Amino acid sequence: MNNFKGVRWIAYLVFFFLFFPLVIVLVTSFGENSVIEFPISGFTFKWYENALTNDAFINSFLLSVQVSLIATLAALIIGIPAAYALTKYSFPGKTMMKDFFLSPTVIPGIVVGFSLFKFIVVQMQMDVLTGLYIGHFLISLPYVIRVVGSNLDQLDYSMEEAAWTLGATKIQTFFQIILPNIRNGIFASFMLAFINSFNNIPVSQFLSGPGVTLLPTQLMGYIEYNYDPTVSALSVMLMLLTIFLMFLIEKALGLSKIM
Repeated sequence: MNNFKGVRWIAYLVFFFLFFPLVIVLVTSFGENSVIEFPISGFTFKWYENALTNDAFINSFLLSVQVSLIATLAALIIGIPAAYALTKYSFPGKTMMKDFFLSPTVIPGIVVGFSLFKFIVVQMQMDVLTGLYIGHFLISLPYVIRVVGSNLDQLDYSMEEAAWTLGATKIQTFFQIILPNIRNGIFASFMLAFINSFNNIPVSQFLSGPGVTLLPTQLMGYIEYNYDPTVSALSVMLMLLTIFLMFLIEKALGLSKIM
């Protein structure tokens, strides 16, 4: 019983250290003073207005949405057939390919970012925006393969064989039988990959260039020279956006099934 109480208090402490900084960010976003302070003096929404009217933030936000959306869609196009092949078929090197596809989630982000910078920008001499698309595609792909693969593991493949015996081709069966039955996993993988790409800092930091800056990089550059609550206000809005997307994932599949 005493051991159980000790574990419970440790859980409370972990919960406190995880969420209390978020509460501080939320409170400081409403402070009247031009520096971030806690507790705040006065109450205002002007920092939210400042964040929403800052051209640099707006442009970097739109670019972040564009890069994350295109990278995630590309990851779905490549990742769904890859997850299907890895789940259904046995072939030499299958385990190695699984490890390779999941490696961007295992290797530290700063290593992935530096490696992509050296290969895409320095060696391949590609432009910065193309490098960003490729980098964010690579960090999105593991989420698609993992979540869709988990759905495919639970799929009853007898319906696929039934479709073949009724005259459907393999391509028709894939698009008309397999995909509709894993649509929740596809949607959940899209949302997870999009959130991870949108919030990613290491890859965005290494692959950004003049005139091409994503929101996390823009935010870090802003706070380097400005310590006003605009950053807190923008962080709160990003938290709300992330909570909304996670709510959609929960409704689509359930977080407990994909985490």
